[in-house]
Amino acid sequence: MTDGVQNRPLQPLRPRPEGTPPVSRPGTAPVRQGAAAPGRFQELFTQALDEQRWGLKFSAHARSRIQSRNLELTPERLERLRQAVDRAARKGARESLILVDDLALLVSVAHRTVITVLDGKQARENVFTNIDSAVIT
Repeated sequence: MTDGVQNRPLQPLRPRPEGTPPVSRPGTAPVRQGAAAPGRFQELFTQALDEQRWGLKFSAHARSRIQSRNLELTPERLERLRQAVDRAARKGARESLILVDDLALLVSVAHRTVITVLDGKQARENVFTNIDSAVIT
């Protein structure tokens, strides 16, 4: 019975010629060379710790909105947001509008992910669709 493996002597490995990009296997991400952008590791590390602490993720869009609109998410607000997401989850909500003080947050309750954030003025000028619940905290 043949298992498809041939017995032949191993060939020594030859170094890759200078300037040749590394080869990646099909279905894998290409190999990246070089250092990450300065501060990027710290940013990712801090984000991971925050996700563990609050049990919530923030989409790139939500993070961008918070930063561009100079919105403040204090630890007290984050705790209230976490509790609101927990309450919405217990009621079976999937997509929720959560109001925390003067902030309106659209949250994927099932994924515990903040999708976007608006301040009070912007929230009053909007129509929110595709939500199945609202939590005021």
